[in-house]
Amino acid sequence: MAKAIKTVLKLQLEAGKANPAPPVGTALGPHGINIGQFCQQFNEATKDMLGNIVPAEITIYEDRTFEFKLKTSPASDMLRKAAGIEKGAANPLRNKVGKVTKAQIKEIAEKKMVDLNAVSIEGAMKIIEGTARSMGIEVID
Repeated sequence: MAKAIKTVLKLQLEAGKANPAPPVGTALGPHGINIGQFCQQFNEATKDMLGNIVPAEITIYEDRTFEFKLKTSPASDMLRKAAGIEKGAANPLRNKVGKVTKAQIKEIAEKKMVDLNAVSIEGAMKIIEGTARSMGIEVID
């Protein structure tokens, strides 16, 4: 028999750096799960991805046990690194803060394909290009 699910939470944490302080403690505390145990398991699972932001989908069960599933880094984080910038533009229509090539877009789209609702790699590339435009990053050939 399957366990009864109490709730599903989504958190974006830096790989290998989860600790019981906010936002982890404030998100998990009210559900009564062992925060230290979560932090230890998350850090162990993400130790090879240091420096990246890793989204985690945490399923909390009625008996206070939990499971978590790791997702790929956000497209905006990957684009920031590819363009070599700190953050996106405040006004992306007027200000361009960086440039990425079509090859970099394709590489990011291939990594993100499992989390995107695109059928083809071309569709995934369009999604990533849209994210780049909204951040003020120019896509060049």
